Amino acid sequence: MRKFFSNRDMRQYRNRLTITIVSIALIIGLYYIINRPRKPAPDLPTVVVEPVERDDVEIYGEYVGRIRAQQFVEVRARVEGYLENMLFEEGTYVNKNQVLFVINQDLYRAKADKVRAQLKKDEAQALKAKRDLERIRPLYEQNAASQLDLDNAIAAYESSTAAVAMSEADLAQAELELGYTIVRSPLSGHISERNVDLGTLVGPGGKSLLATIVKSDTVLVDFSMTALDYLKSKERNINLGQRDSTRSWQPNISITLADNTVYPFKGYVDFAEPQVDPQTGTFSVRAEMPNPKHVLLPGQFTKVKLLLDVREDATVVPQKAVTIEKGGAYIYVVRRDTTVERRFIELGPEFENKLVVERGLEAGEDVVVEGIHKLAPGMKVRIVQEMAATENEKKK
Repeated sequence: MRKFFSNRDMRQYRNRLTITIVSIALIIGLYYIINRPRKPAPDLPTVVVEPVERDDVEIYGEYVGRIRAQQFVEVRARVEGYLENMLFEEGTYVNKNQVLFVINQDLYRAKADKVRAQLKKDEAQALKAKRDLERIRPLYEQNAASQLDLDNAIAAYESSTAAVAMSEADLAQAELELGYTIVRSPLSGHISERNVDLGTLVGPGGKSLLATIVKSDTVLVDFSMTALDYLKSKERNINLGQRDSTRSWQPNISITLADNTVYPFKGYVDFAEPQVDPQTGTFSVRAEMPNPKHVLLPGQFTKVKLLLDVREDATVVPQKAVTIEKGGAYIYVVRRDTTVERRFIELGPEFENKLVVERGLEAGEDVVVEGIHKLAPGMKVRIVQEMAATENEKKK
């Protein structure tokens, strides 16, 4: 028996078929949308950043210095005579007032004995004149002696007294010259080789320089600074050669020896020339440095590193983060949304591998130290902290 569909059934069948076909089409379309090839995301430039720091920065200047002894004294013969004896070993350490040389004393001893005898004679004459005056004065008061007798007695006494004073002065001079025949060290220090041989006539008519003594327990280091250095120090209110109790630091120096090692002691600037040499445009500076083991030799040249200033709580960035062009110096700062900003800054002094930033940055901001050549203002970046950590490890 044939079965016929009504119109109503046919409409329902067609609706269901349409819905099924549309659903299948939607599923297929969604499948292709989900699984279609996607365009690759843009590759962000990789950078390494470091935070801006605040630190106390020591600013140094480097110069060439020359070492000289704190005291350099020439030992000379002050009286003429033949050199009889030498009582030291050349190149050794001698003490102050130590006897070094002996000059023949016979002539000066005889002269001193002669003047001493003359002094005794003059003292005897003065004593006789005093007694004569003491006798004449009462007689004159009693009119038993004339005014002439009194005047003669007074004159004789005064003349004999003056003669005593003159003889005393001559004796002092003779004994002084006799003392000069014993040549003593004027200070403690190292003595050079002798300049004369025994038996040589020394003194005013002969060779007077006998030896030299160098005191080098403390040495002086001389170096020159430019007039520009002077002006910069004035801008920082620093007077070289003058200690300032209001500062927590003083201008000190360190020196490098010939083997490129740093001398373990520091010296302090104690003098600066108050005028500039017009020929060189520099002014002389002197520092005092301890030399207990006599490692530093007078006349030696050395490298001098002078502490010029201490910038407290300064803004500091790595030198490699800064780019300098004709328009000025700039640096890339990474914002919180990982975009970079090119910021122009005002630079201060350079030290080690870092730079002081006077204006334009704040502590805690992140600046790009690697990958700068890939950047443009407003660009998004990918920060790689691991590279920075690796770099820090290498530096350590």
